[in-house]
Amino acid sequence: MTGQDILENQAKSIYLAIGSNLGNRFENIEKAKFKLSQNKIRILRSSSYYESLSWPNPKSPKFLNIVLNVKTDLRPLKLLSKCKEIEIDLGRKKMKKNSPRECDIDIIDYLNKEISGKIILPHPRMHLRNFVLLPLFEINKNWMHPISKQHIKYLIFSLPNRDIRSIKQI
Repeated sequence: MTGQDILENQAKSIYLAIGSNLGNRFENIEKAKFKLSQNKIRILRSSSYYESLSWPNPKSPKFLNIVLNVKTDLRPLKLLSKCKEIEIDLGRKKMKKNSPRECDIDIIDYLNKEISGKIILPHPRMHLRNFVLLPLFEINKNWMHPISKQHIKYLIFSLPNRDIRSIKQI
């Protein structure tokens, strides 16, 4: 495989973000990874764990987050459906938006495609989130936003300083 082939495969990858701020956060994320692998979703790479303040209410319990590079034959809507099933299996209940939760799984990027309709990809707010950008950078230092074409380093440097200071790798 040439260097160009490797870069093209990295660009056409699927990235999922997993977060938890209720219960045993680490265990919740590990269970989510296991359930993903049981559902035809192969984990290729996993970032380190990152701890960040809850948003929009920093007084809620802190989040533990990771980003995964995965491979699957599932189409975006079916993948989203599987992620939501796993969240419910792990105890997530219908609550107010951005409430504390045992598990949250988001599709960040699906094969570098722009999709809108029942699902919006890439994730519409991922470029504003330290808990997505830093773990994503860890596993793909060459990632570029599918719409803006901005390099991940640029997106990270565009975050407010408080967002950089308020997250730590565990």
